[in-house]
Parts: sequence; C-alpha cells; structure tokens
Amino acid sequence: MKYIVNVCLLLLAICFGSCGDRQQVGATSGKEEALVFPRGEKIANSNFVGTAWLTSLVAADSINQTAVGSVTFEPGARTNWHSHPGGQIILALEGEGYYQEKGSPKVVLRKGGVAKCPANVPHWHGASADQKFIQIAITGREKGETVWLQPVTDEEYNK
Repeated sequence: MKYIVNVCLLLLAICFGSCGDRQQVGATSGKEEALVFPRGEKIANSNFVGTAWLTSLVAADSINQTAVGSVTFEPGARTNWHSHPGGQIILALEGEGYYQEKGSPKVVLRKGGVAKCPANVPHWHGASADQKFIQIAITGREKGETVWLQPVTDEEYNK
C-alpha cells in the first residue's frame, strides 16, 4: 500500500509540476495541446467502445505488483464493465469523464478528480459524450488480472 501511495504522490507531482513541454501530434482540431504523458498506442481490443489510447507508465513486476497507465478516451469512448481483484484508482488529468460502479449512479470526473474502485466491484469509466477524458489508472495486480465483462450499453452510458 505504501508503494501505491508513493506512486500516486509521484504522479501528482509530475502532473502539477510539469512545464507541459510534451506535445500531441496530429490533434484533430489542428491545435497542439500540452500533455503530461504521450497519448500512446491506440487500444485495439473488444474491451473498449470507441477510440482510446494507452501509455504504460509502470509495468507490474514481481517486486512491485502495481501497474500504472495513462488512458486517453475520445468523446463517447469507454471501457466495458470490468473489475479488478486488487482494486484500482483513477486520477482525472484532463477533460470530462464518467465512472460508475454496478448498482450506483454515474459519477462525473474532471481534472483533479479521483475515483477509488474497490476490489472485485464491477465498474466502467470513460469520456463524456462531448469531451475527451485523460486519466491515470493505478491497478493492483497482486491478486490477479482485470476481469472483463459485457459492454456498457448506450442506455447505461446515457443514464
């Protein structure tokens, strides 16, 4: 747990202390945007709806079993329902996003917002319908890998 807290503090220091010297290439608006982390690789699997990119920042290994990644969701993009045996923490860096646990109302996340996903609780997260969303995902892997479930329906997303 101490490791997770240290990673969170480090990421927050990087996020809020950055000079914003990294630039996104190929932004759709034609404007270059300052990013804390590069957008990464486009996610090409069936666990996401819409367009999203992932940059792995910290890979889990035998010593530190926490993975950290930056995910950029285009407007309307989202994960499927899923759960994490070791829990997950979402840190909102930019834009507007949603987080929802099964059986609970959807929560709006904006820059500086945090969601703490309890272990083994089905949830989803992603961008709002009209804004992109950039998040840091801190995922405990010591108890197992992510369990992917069904897609979030349009009705669930728009509720």
